Amino acid sequence: MSEDFLQETPDFNEVPKQEPLWLKFILCPSVILLTGMAAGLGWGIRGQYGHETGAMIAGVLASLTLVMFFLPYVSAVKAARTAAMMAVAIGIGGSMTYGQTVGLTHDKELIGNHSAYTWGMVGLFIKGALWIGFGGLFLGMGLSGKKYRPTEVFLMMLGMIGLWFVGVWLLNLPFDPANKKLPMIYFSDDWRFEPDGNLKPRREIWGGYLFALAGAITYLKFVRKDSLAIRLALIGMLAGGLGFCGGQAIQAYRAWNPEVFTEGWLSDYKEIFNHFNWWNMMETTFGFIWGFVLALGVWLNRHLISLDSEEAEKTIPVPVEFLVVGIHLTLVMVTEFLSMPEGWEFLDIYIDYGLVLVTLPLMMIVNGRVWPYLMLLFVSLVPICGKTIRQLSFKSDQFSEVAGWVLLVGLPLSIALAVVSMLIAKSFKKQEGRDFSATALITMTLIFFSLNTAFFEFAWPWNKDWTGRTPNQTIFMLFAFFLVFAGGMRLVIRRSPG
Repeated sequence: MSEDFLQETPDFNEVPKQEPLWLKFILCPSVILLTGMAAGLGWGIRGQYGHETGAMIAGVLASLTLVMFFLPYVSAVKAARTAAMMAVAIGIGGSMTYGQTVGLTHDKELIGNHSAYTWGMVGLFIKGALWIGFGGLFLGMGLSGKKYRPTEVFLMMLGMIGLWFVGVWLLNLPFDPANKKLPMIYFSDDWRFEPDGNLKPRREIWGGYLFALAGAITYLKFVRKDSLAIRLALIGMLAGGLGFCGGQAIQAYRAWNPEVFTEGWLSDYKEIFNHFNWWNMMETTFGFIWGFVLALGVWLNRHLISLDSEEAEKTIPVPVEFLVVGIHLTLVMVTEFLSMPEGWEFLDIYIDYGLVLVTLPLMMIVNGRVWPYLMLLFVSLVPICGKTIRQLSFKSDQFSEVAGWVLLVGLPLSIALAVVSMLIAKSFKKQEGRDFSATALITMTLIFFSLNTAFFEFAWPWNKDWTGRTPNQTIFMLFAFFLVFAGGMRLVIRRSPG
């Protein structure tokens, strides 16, 4: 990027010095609330899609919101890389089991069991902390300005995978349900709380992610000395822990105190509460809280954000980037939607373990020119379109197969490809991060929201007959409106230099 261009684009991190106090008090809560909405919308939508690829929805929306505010005047390439790193990393924790951990706090057999409730909340805090901790760590790596190369990222991920096995071995074994042998620290269904229960304990792997995250933080602390990445990893852990516990506290309160919603102080709204999907409410609240807290952490550490652009550096050849996109998407789609034939079951490792799934994308993102754009606007979308048509055209008859392929796959992917092509072309003309992120945020918000609306069978609040999806659809509609509005305003309102 030219020196003249840098002089024409003011430093966003100097906002506290250059702009009046009253504007700071407007901008700060706006960033925090909008990131909470982005993560809440994405995590609530994730509930329909699940696992690593579903979690990346929230990563895409939240990361684009953050870079839209915190990297508005750097090159679009730097903003795209930063957003893509976080978006991918949010998917790492998707392979952790947590359904039975949630169950410890609200299953009908355990209502009134305070020990089970407390233990379940401890487990949720740890799993939520690990999940969002990875997102904070890689977000910080993108924002800090440290130069990470594909080889370094590969070796770093290889070390994390090795530590994952060590952590599982130390903390998540033994696992022999047939003989009632479970790990010493275990957060799923346990005979300690239900001695006579017919339980089906789940295999837990959170210990592996704990060791992997700790190893990454140690490397960044003592080798790369990336203080922003370390801070945001720790803030991400706090955000995820508070988010998972906060979201589940609502669902557990409903399970423990149903009379409050029928005869108590909330009984005036019982007709509305009767339509609540409390699990989806938990997920939406989880997302909103972690997005809110993470954005606050970025704001408090914004003085550490680097505004150096990366356009002049040598990058991975573009043909190689497209080749790797094809390889990655092929592996994702094959392992996600097909049953592996005998002898090829090992390929399931690619989709079943988050650290394996994100290694190739992260290597390409940190030094790629087009991979960050494709990751945010296309690669993240392909499996979501696949899961949508599978549910609505093959598992149900809401859409015919032809309509499904056209409306649920062809149309959203065509729109995404058109926008990503435009953004990549503009990146060669020194597009600003603000314009890129606002355009991408508007596009992906509308696409993800529309696909989920179809998944929800168009449960609009103005429909006469409400369903269990209507309350969440209403919340998603409001969140999507504010995100699109904020993106539009970010595109049309420009701050004068100086």
